[in-house]
Amino acid sequence: MRIALIFKYILKGDMFLSPFCIIALTAWLLTACEGKQNKVGALYTGPLEVVNDVEVKYSEQGKLKVVMKTPRRLAYQNEAQVFPDTININFYDTTGTIVTRLRSDSGHYDKAADVYIVKGNVRVVKSETEELLKTTELNWSPRTRKVFTEKPLSVINKRTSEITNAIGMDAEQDFTRIKFRKATGIYKFSGAP
Repeated sequence: MRIALIFKYILKGDMFLSPFCIIALTAWLLTACEGKQNKVGALYTGPLEVVNDVEVKYSEQGKLKVVMKTPRRLAYQNEAQVFPDTININFYDTTGTIVTRLRSDSGHYDKAADVYIVKGNVRVVKSETEELLKTTELNWSPRTRKVFTEKPLSVINKRTSEITNAIGMDAEQDFTRIKFRKATGIYKFSGAP
């Protein structure tokens, strides 16, 4: 009823309403309609799937190569996977024996790069050589079967007490061969001077 009276005054040309009031009223009506449109259709960006007690096995030519265990996995619409809790990964040799163990605080899978990334207190233990690798982040590519990082790391040989510090490395997925990028270290040498 009130809106009809306002339009009645506008149509009569009554001097009661100024042009400023007409513009303000029009702007108010347009924003009132616009606000309702923005509330409809909000996109959900959370996980599409939550899986508990995850165990992922990776094999090559029918032989088990890698087993990953983690309490939870979140899957998203862009095919990314997030592992928000502790991750434990075992790497196997051709006989099915665990040769390397990896542990990290969390991780995720980047579908675009086809790379698994583990982060936070990353520890890798090589059973045979009793070496411990410590870093903040490691990447594993199932396509190339390589493990790599750009981050600082240290490798401690528990048998010999030798320490290698490096920034960046490339390794086979079972850590049988490791190539350090920028390395320094403390080593023991034996033999004649």
